[in-house]
Amino acid sequence: MKTFILIALVAVIGVAWARPDEKYTEIYDNVDLDEILNSERLLKNYFNCLMDRGNCSPDGEELKKAIPDALQNECAKCNEKQKNGSRKVIRFLIKNKNDWWKELEAKYDKDGIYKKKYQAELEKEGIVL
Repeated sequence: MKTFILIALVAVIGVAWARPDEKYTEIYDNVDLDEILNSERLLKNYFNCLMDRGNCSPDGEELKKAIPDALQNECAKCNEKQKNGSRKVIRFLIKNKNDWWKELEAKYDKDGIYKKKYQAELEKEGIVL
């Protein structure tokens, strides 16, 4: 199944748990993010998975498990393609699904720690929180 990403809340493309010296899996790196972002059904399924409001596909479940690690460790286990995909999803959510973005922030960054941590970096890329 297709994967939805998010980080920084910086999400990571369909990542799997890895030891500290490993990178996240690259198995989902060729997923067509535009197809997911342009499909209300797919996007909503991933959103509901991340918010514990619906069933998760295997890749959605892996993503949900990995988000806290990726946020905490500045996506250190991500490759460039995953980082770029994350930025794309963040821009899309902030611009087109801001209410969903706020819900994700409330769940994955309730104390605003990561928002502060990543705000300057995101603003350099034109992403205003």
